[in-house]
Amino acid sequence: MTPAAPPARRATWFSWLLLLLGAFGFAAVWVLASLYSGRQLGWMAVLGALDIAWMLRLGGWRPGSPRMFAGLAAVAAIVIVSNWFITATQLGSMLGLGPWDSAMRLGWHHAWILIQLANHTMDAVWIGVGLLVAAWLSR
Repeated sequence: MTPAAPPARRATWFSWLLLLLGAFGFAAVWVLASLYSGRQLGWMAVLGALDIAWMLRLGGWRPGSPRMFAGLAAVAAIVIVSNWFITATQLGSMLGLGPWDSAMRLGWHHAWILIQLANHTMDAVWIGVGLLVAAWLSR
């Protein structure tokens, strides 16, 4: 007789906290790696998707659509926050601003133009692959 699997838990405040810490922690790693290398590092989106899928499982999220959408949203947030802070930090260093001050002053239109200029086609492909990996592994 095989033991029954324990019932999956419902996402609690700890599950949400773990997801947020995982997403913003990974975004910080991506920003630092990008600033150190001088490149956008679009392939980090795939690593972020792996990290988020792991965080969702550690947090006890039930399998299904809500977990998949949470994974997709978290990876999209990683991509947006990372690109925003990479752009803001590079621009702020030229203007004598700190990363946070520059990020708060950067406008949406200006950020969008600079992000489009900085990301190459392969970066966009890697980001798309990262979103697909997040959807597949988080389901």
